[in-house]
Amino acid sequence: MLVRNWMTSDVITVGENTPMMQASVIMKENKIRSLPIVNGHGKVAGILSDRDLKDASPSKATTLDVHELNYLLSTVSVKSLMTTDPVFIRPDETVEFAAILMLENTISSLPVINHMDSLIGIITQTDIFKALINIVGAYTGSIQFALSLEDRPGSIREVTDVIRSYGGRIVSILSTRETVEAGHRHVYIRTIPPPENRLGDLVKELEMRFVVLYAVRDLLEEVEGRRIRTSG
Repeated sequence: MLVRNWMTSDVITVGENTPMMQASVIMKENKIRSLPIVNGHGKVAGILSDRDLKDASPSKATTLDVHELNYLLSTVSVKSLMTTDPVFIRPDETVEFAAILMLENTISSLPVINHMDSLIGIITQTDIFKALINIVGAYTGSIQFALSLEDRPGSIREVTDVIRSYGGRIVSILSTRETVEAGHRHVYIRTIPPPENRLGDLVKELEMRFVVLYAVRDLLEEVEGRRIRTSG
């Protein structure tokens, strides 16, 4: 999966001399956590995060009155708060690499820079989550089987043949050898479930023939009930 297919191309930006208060309003109104800062040549000069704004905001214990606070905030520009020389990603690099860069640098977004070093988009943690959900088919296949299989040709096919024989439809297959004993790999198969009266027998046969780590059904109908509720 390439970054260019998952990034937001309609990027909201501000200039280096934008007041901190104005940048804060822009981020709140647009519900964004990161704001690329561009210079007069349209190049990325830095990036401003909601954490930068929080760190720069006066403490609630300040003795300044509201007028003094407003004046103070109006004099502080984003140039003095932004992270300069920010970590970036190219549009033809992978979403997985973007995730690594975010994880290793403890950041929640990356400006997307083309070969001319111009800003063409931004990719965020939310975009990464969307890509992950898409590639694993979480909205389509509600059951995931996790197995420890021999690392040999045909081992995955043996499992999928069993699942299909019970009426299950394969949505995605992921595999990893990391943190697994030599000669084996962990395989995660997400499926559209078979008819309810056959599911139990399918699980039993898989457990009889293979090492099943778990079989879990995601209850998507519970998503609505677990949404964050806001007052007012």
